[in-house]
Amino acid sequence: MQKIDWDNLGFDVMETRSMYKANCRIGEEWKLGGLIPYGTIELSPAAGVLNYGQGCFEGTKAYRTIKNQVVLFRPEMNAKRMAMSTRRLCIPEMNKEFFLQAVEETLIDNIDYVPPYGKGSLYIRPIVWGTSPALGVKPVEEYTFMVFVSPVGPYFKGGMKPLRLIVSNDYHRAAPKGIGNAKAIGNYSASLYPLTEAKNRDFDEVIFLNAKDEKFVEEVGSANLFVLTGNTIKTPKLDGSILPGITR
Repeated sequence: MQKIDWDNLGFDVMETRSMYKANCRIGEEWKLGGLIPYGTIELSPAAGVLNYGQGCFEGTKAYRTIKNQVVLFRPEMNAKRMAMSTRRLCIPEMNKEFFLQAVEETLIDNIDYVPPYGKGSLYIRPIVWGTSPALGVKPVEEYTFMVFVSPVGPYFKGGMKPLRLIVSNDYHRAAPKGIGNAKAIGNYSASLYPLTEAKNRDFDEVIFLNAKDEKFVEEVGSANLFVLTGNTIKTPKLDGSILPGITR
């Protein structure tokens, strides 16, 4: 294990000891996979995920407590959301037990990468995609599920400092009856251009409005949105175009 500067963690990928991998064919159930050394993977240039974006992911974290115990933050909710996302994208759905076991196995084998108390967290990324090649638009036959981890600091460089946000009147993140409520990989590439424009104007992130009439705020490109009014916390109603956040 390489020496890590726990006091200066960014939000970047760091190579760790291992990652989890499992495979499944359409129409079948996921079977338990296993840990393999962290590293690159092989993928056909015609893979469904590369050509048609058939893939989704999750993001959860493990923290070290003041008593040096390692805890996960609501992983069962990530399992539920992953099931919803895979269902929407015609990817074989995985049950909660399978998902949680994969996350826990990966965490335990990489437990040394969980930062000390107060220094950050271990980001855990479960991801699933269409692996087999396809030229026509259709669900592919084979799928790969992986879990990798990386020790991280704050998502934004300023840490807990207030962010500068800009409301977008030119772009939408998602539309009604689309896939905005799934953690689909394509949802994030669609937000890159407005995010780049915002950062060029010294803003940290973008607040997207609802696509139907552009009257109501929906969410930030990388997070749900909350507003404090007096002693009341308000957040937009989940109507199918907003990703249901784990912290809601």
